[in-house]
Amino acid sequence: MIEAVLFDWGGTLSTYVPVDLLDMWRAAARVLAPDDREPVAAALLAAEEHWWRTNIAAGDRSGTTADLLRSVAAEAHVDLLTLAQEAYHGAWEPTVAHDPAAVGVLTALRERGLRTGLLSNTHWPRDLHERWLADAGLRDLLDVRLYTSDMTHMKPHPQAFHALAAAVGVSPRHAVFVGDRPRDDVSGAQGVGMRAVLLAGRPVEQWPVQPDAVVADLSELLAVVDAWR
Repeated sequence: MIEAVLFDWGGTLSTYVPVDLLDMWRAAARVLAPDDREPVAAALLAAEEHWWRTNIAAGDRSGTTADLLRSVAAEAHVDLLTLAQEAYHGAWEPTVAHDPAAVGVLTALRERGLRTGLLSNTHWPRDLHERWLADAGLRDLLDVRLYTSDMTHMKPHPQAFHALAAAVGVSPRHAVFVGDRPRDDVSGAQGVGMRAVLLAGRPVEQWPVQPDAVVADLSELLAVVDAWR
């Protein structure tokens, strides 16, 4: 029995947009070092890459954007760090778009009596994601929204998926998880007993795992869920 359909955010409910990651950090560097921003931007990008590598190696630990900024600008005033963080997040804002099918798919799932939820690997703060989801008309269509910046571990750690299932109020074996990343989304969901649907075709790291279903477009998900029900 399927009681809930749960989603990843980046590349799943939101569409993939290629960006220059260094340019995103230049926005923060303009605040931290307006007279010499390029080395600071490069250091921030290197710190982010190091953060992902080391946290994954240490058991998929999570963290926040503020942690990254402090690692490079340890001596900066806290107000300056806040401004730098706001500038960094603001640089991402024009790149954020959501799948045109997302509202229809989530609405149809709820009309079927299914619970919905979101689990996103992110170091960005909750309020940023919540605002973007609200602007897209998605926030109120997701019963539960969890962000690993608020959690101890990120996907594919079992703790993250168990927290999602508990928040939605279903057993993992009664849930379906939909995502674009084979390691984070498919292996993580299957590891706790969820069925996993891979949204294929994204430029992401591959992983030796077999999803329970594969779709090329979010609009194909309803047929998969209906067949399983």
